[in-house]
Amino acid sequence: MAAAIRGAKDKREDEDRKREQPIFTTRAHVFQIDPSTKKNWVPASKQAVTVSYFYDSTRNSYRIISVDGAKVIINSTITPNMTFTKTSQKFGQWADSRANTVFGLGFPSEQQLTKFAEKFQEVKEAAKLARDRSQEKIETSSNHSQESGRETPSSTRASSVNGTDDEKASHGGPAETHLKSENDKLKIALAQSSSNVKKWETELQTLRESNARLTTALQESAASIEHWKKQFSACKEENDQLRSKIEELEEQCNEINKEKERNAQLSRRLQELETELQDKELELEELRKQGEIIPQLMSECESVSQQLQDAENKNKDLEEKVRTLRTEVEESKHRQTNLKTELKNFLDVLDGKIDELHDFRQGLSKLGVDN
Repeated sequence: MAAAIRGAKDKREDEDRKREQPIFTTRAHVFQIDPSTKKNWVPASKQAVTVSYFYDSTRNSYRIISVDGAKVIINSTITPNMTFTKTSQKFGQWADSRANTVFGLGFPSEQQLTKFAEKFQEVKEAAKLARDRSQEKIETSSNHSQESGRETPSSTRASSVNGTDDEKASHGGPAETHLKSENDKLKIALAQSSSNVKKWETELQTLRESNARLTTALQESAASIEHWKKQFSACKEENDQLRSKIEELEEQCNEINKEKERNAQLSRRLQELETELQDKELELEELRKQGEIIPQLMSECESVSQQLQDAENKNKDLEEKVRTLRTEVEESKHRQTNLKTELKNFLDVLDGKIDELHDFRQGLSKLGVDN
């Protein structure tokens, strides 16, 4: 019996898959809100999984479905009242009242999130349009059944009246034909309503099975949550240990860096000392060369000193000669001064004689004029 029920469920799921067609597919990390806190996110998939929009042409409905291996992690029927909200550049969420949970999707890029949100809005509008159309059909069928229900009693009453009054005249008149046509219409409406009831029962059964699958999935999620909590605790402890090791390694690295800086400083100081030592060796070599030249310089210095002594003696002789020449120059200057004085006196006497001679000439010229 259980095998038969399981086979029937599998057959129904296969029929649902065949009836539904994917219209949009992407990949994302799936999360669900924590049912206890209603604040924290619980990962529903270990890695990025396929998330698809499906369209059921028979029921005229849209669903978001995601499967991780053999586990259904998202089975959300989109209704016009749902809203997809972007909470960050790569994360979005929506609430599903039927599943009594909130789904979250983490995308690899902002562009994929935008495409998914646009598709959600498009599918939401299509679901709203389908709901409006179905409501119009239901209202039309209900109005039609009400009108046929009103017309039927009146026609029956009319036929009963006609039957009592005209029973002898016309037993099979047009009223009976009208009544039959109305009865046929009522039978068709009843058949349609019974088919709709069967369809709704089928959908109700499908929803119950979906709820059962979701309950199972929720229980599995709770078990996986406990498993993840344990793993999280272990990872946290391991993380704390790694942090302490990292801190120790950082301290060791800092000490190593300090030692490296000290070694670098010592290396620079050693290079400076080596450079200074080379400079000192060069100076010492120069001093040695100069020490080899000193005896030659001493002999040269002695010869230069002798030459200097001779030059000084010559200089003294020259100075003596200069004094003699100066004395002679002074005497010659004195003599020249005396000569100049005598010459001046002579010139004065000569000027007097010339003046006298001039006067004598003028006297002679006057005498010649007189004669």
